[in-house]
Amino acid sequence: MKPSSFLPTAPLTRRSLLQRAAGGFGYLALAGLLGDEQAKAAPVERALEPKAPNFAPRAKRVLFLFMKGGPSHVDTFDPKPLLDRDDGKPYPFEMPRVTFAKTTTLLKSPWKFRQYGQSGLPVSELFPNVAQRADDLCVVRSLYGTNPAHGGAALKLHTGSDTQVRPSMGSWTVYGLGTENQNLPGFITICPTLAHGGVNNWGAAFLPAHCQGTPIGNAAIPSDQAAVKHISNTRIDQSLQRRQLDRLAEMNREHLALTGPDLALEGRINSFELAFRMQMAMPDAQDLGQESEATRKLYGLENPVTANFGRQCLMARRFLERGVRFVQVTHSDSEVQWDQHSNLYKGHSKNAAEVDKPIAGLLQDLKLRGLLDDTLVIWGGEFGRTPTAQGKDGRDHNPEGFTMWLAGGGVKGGLAYGATDDYGYFAVNDKVHIHDLHATILALLGINHEKLTYKYAGRDFRLTDVEGRVVSDLFA
Repeated sequence: MKPSSFLPTAPLTRRSLLQRAAGGFGYLALAGLLGDEQAKAAPVERALEPKAPNFAPRAKRVLFLFMKGGPSHVDTFDPKPLLDRDDGKPYPFEMPRVTFAKTTTLLKSPWKFRQYGQSGLPVSELFPNVAQRADDLCVVRSLYGTNPAHGGAALKLHTGSDTQVRPSMGSWTVYGLGTENQNLPGFITICPTLAHGGVNNWGAAFLPAHCQGTPIGNAAIPSDQAAVKHISNTRIDQSLQRRQLDRLAEMNREHLALTGPDLALEGRINSFELAFRMQMAMPDAQDLGQESEATRKLYGLENPVTANFGRQCLMARRFLERGVRFVQVTHSDSEVQWDQHSNLYKGHSKNAAEVDKPIAGLLQDLKLRGLLDDTLVIWGGEFGRTPTAQGKDGRDHNPEGFTMWLAGGGVKGGLAYGATDDYGYFAVNDKVHIHDLHATILALLGINHEKLTYKYAGRDFRLTDVEGRVVSDLFA
């Protein structure tokens, strides 16, 4: 039989062998380099332990109240008298080159603003309860982003990128600081939306698996039914589970001893251990029956309008006081909640009524318990809305200028920072890009955003990419 043309017809010299096997040697070299990188990584079983910040932190933990869909800043925390005066007139300045949809003339706010607290901070009548906490609020009126669509804007806010899959800010926080409770995840997201970025909004991407956000339910599930999947094992008792895990860990350690460091496998081992410990800790943290009647009323649990979001906020406080590093609470539904392209008055009135009392109660409760001083609370959506009308009575998406507020965690209360133009379309004074917001959040946690990096695919990545500045004027 004729020898295959793919096989050599003469003995190979050493040089020929190296030439023919060059690809294989390259793979060996690459495997060795990757092995070195993994060997340098922190052991996964200690990955969740608290880590020292770069400098003295103002905040120890973060609570992000995400208003899905984009609340209108000119109807909530950024009053525009000229918008009221010029209702129905054309917007007098140049419009953005890229818009999500067509809008027409200026549309005044249907809500009045009043000044509250010693600071005199103006707040819309949409938020009468939150307004009572005005002196705790640090309102940033000059945020701007890069994307007018929900998916891209949500990803930008959560991960710093609207085009690539990147780790979320919660994941970066856990990667940089670890967490204070080894029986609960370091990052928990309560009733998150599965749309517009979905799991990528709380994902770890290329960061270690323990940095991933743990969802409790989703936006389509009432909060009283929200739970971590498979949190209980009804088939075998805990003693047998413990023996199974010990044997599995032993087998995996034997494998690691032969193959060397493997972050994916070590992450899986750690996830099994954390899941076992969570069986006791998670149900206890979610048991709102332990709360007093006064506390339940503070969050609006007795009212069907506020009960759903109130339970989310109360759960969040229970996780925070148990040492969870980053907690996110999402206000969303099947209609993208705050996305009022029409029926602005009806939609925003409904939305604000659902969250106003729970948020005010949460801020009051955190303060009474001494948690607000070192808990950074963040409120806002993926963008704002246009001062011009979409249709008869709606507003379009607006990433050019919008508002978010911070509270606690070392920020100045009673402050209105930055400004949009006279009608609220563009951020014009003391502009704060999303990268700047992320850099500032990390700085409040004691992290230098330029040093919080992770090497992946041949380069160092960070939450703020290659941009971002710390807005220290917000610091108390």
